[in-house]
Amino acid sequence: MAGMLPPFRQFDDLGSGGRNSGPVCATTPLRWQHGHVTSPAPLEIERTESAEEVFAVPEPDVPWVTIVHNDPVNLMSYVTYVFQSYFGYSKDKATKLMMDVHHKGRAVVSSGTREEMERDVQAMHGYGLWATLQHDRK
Repeated sequence: MAGMLPPFRQFDDLGSGGRNSGPVCATTPLRWQHGHVTSPAPLEIERTESAEEVFAVPEPDVPWVTIVHNDPVNLMSYVTYVFQSYFGYSKDKATKLMMDVHHKGRAVVSSGTREEMERDVQAMHGYGLWATLQHDRK
C-alpha cells in the first residue's frame, strides 16, 4: 500500500480545543487547510553568493589612538615610569613620549581597536594621568 496516507482519527470539537480540530494523522502532524491536508515540510533554500556577502565579517574599527595630555600634577619621571611599566616601552621611547606631552601638551602613546584604546585610557586614568581616545583620521 505504498503512497497511501496513514489512518486518521477524528477529534470532536469539544475535546480538541477547537482551533485545530478535524482529522489528525496518528504519526505525523497533519491538518486541514483550505480543504486539503497539509503537513509541515522542510524547505530547501538555495544560497547565493550575495547571501554569503551579507554575513561577511566587517573590518576591525582601526585605528584609534590613546592620547596622554599634559597636566600640572604628575612629575616627568613618573610619566616616564608609567609609559615603561604599562606599555613596555624602552626608557628612551618613554622619555621621548613624556617630552612630547610636556612640550607639545599631548602625545599619542598607543593605537589599535577602540576597545583596546578604551582599556589603555582607563589604565592611564588609574595611574592618575589625563588621557583620551580618538579616532585616528589620516
